[in-house]
Amino acid sequence: MFQRTFLAAVATVLIITSPAFAGEGSFTGASGHKTSGTVSVTNENGTITIKLDESFSLDSAPDAYVALGNASKPTDGGILEKLESWTGEQSYSAPATAALEEASEVIIWCKKYAVPLGVAKIRQ
Repeated sequence: MFQRTFLAAVATVLIITSPAFAGEGSFTGASGHKTSGTVSVTNENGTITIKLDESFSLDSAPDAYVALGNASKPTDGGILEKLESWTGEQSYSAPATAALEEASEVIIWCKKYAVPLGVAKIRQ
């Protein structure tokens, strides 16, 4: 009985003290494209929200999507939504999954050519 109670207490502490998936970063261009601006990511109530700020800019590209990933590649299920605009403030949301919560970058991803157009590190 003591062991089960102790393990439950440890699990509760780990859940309460684990850092929430969140971060902020600045875009750099990739694959010969110019991408700039700041992005923030939050995870609240099981929803990941990506916000591109008003300074966001991409020099255009075909089939551009917002994605979460690592090493300049989207994670499994990480390609979220088609980019709404080449410039300006935008917001994208997706249900939080384990794969998305492991991401360290927001990527502007070209689905047509499977290359990154811009990458922003949101956490180390």
